[in-house]
Amino acid sequence: MTQVPDPEAPEGVDLERPNAARIYDWFLGGTANWAIDREFGERAVQTFPMIKTIARAGREFLGRGVRYMAEQGIDQFLDIGSGVPTVGNVHEIATSVNPDARCVYVDNEPVAVAHSQILLEREGVADRHAVLQGDLRNPADVWPRALDTGVLDPKRPIGLIMVGVLYFVPRDEPALEIVRKYLSLLPSGSYFLSSHLTDDGVRTSGDARREAIHKQYQKSSTPFHYRSRAEFAEFFGGLELVEPGIAWVADWHTEAGESSAADRMADDPSISGGICALGRKP
Repeated sequence: MTQVPDPEAPEGVDLERPNAARIYDWFLGGTANWAIDREFGERAVQTFPMIKTIARAGREFLGRGVRYMAEQGIDQFLDIGSGVPTVGNVHEIATSVNPDARCVYVDNEPVAVAHSQILLEREGVADRHAVLQGDLRNPADVWPRALDTGVLDPKRPIGLIMVGVLYFVPRDEPALEIVRKYLSLLPSGSYFLSSHLTDDGVRTSGDARREAIHKQYQKSSTPFHYRSRAEFAEFFGGLELVEPGIAWVADWHTEAGESSAADRMADDPSISGGICALGRKP
């Protein structure tokens, strides 16, 4: 049945099917979601009770990665697939280390873009950070528009972030080529932070509940696609990997901050189904 248009929904929002950015927001306890997203999320939790903890573990990894980069002197960030603002946004973490840090957020979900803009304006920092609606798969559009904001200096190292987003690029599209294009545009000394869903090495990969979640997402407007550890590692070709290299999100530099969700997976970090890495461009 066709949904009745919601006058409070930003222009372009698809309320016919649940959307991953809004579902993720609901998992994290946010409010930038609609009934169709909450219904999807509730079914997902019933199917796979750990899914909220897994979502938080991914968010915690993002925070640790941004803090690490900021502590290495990176003071400008391009967060592609940034999602809906929630606890631990990139600009908040970065400026807690360096008050002069800057960030450009990019997402193709109108809700994420609208809420990001509202957050920046409410905090009074819209002159130092920016948000764009754009498709990760089109670097020829995203990159120049990100630079046109005036927030980023392309002559200095940039922290490029693609956390929790590359698995929405279909397997029949050139994800590796897309990532390499962005990396080719980064100046020397830049970093690339990313994570990806996988069933490679997951002890419970054959678990019926995990498979049910995968099938459930295939019916949403944003189905996800697994890639192997080797395929994920290819995204970092030519980069210097920060120790421990390719790791589970619940296992990456957990000493660098609070890891309440990761702690719940200490006995089996693979339960998150998420691998991650941080690489530096020589």
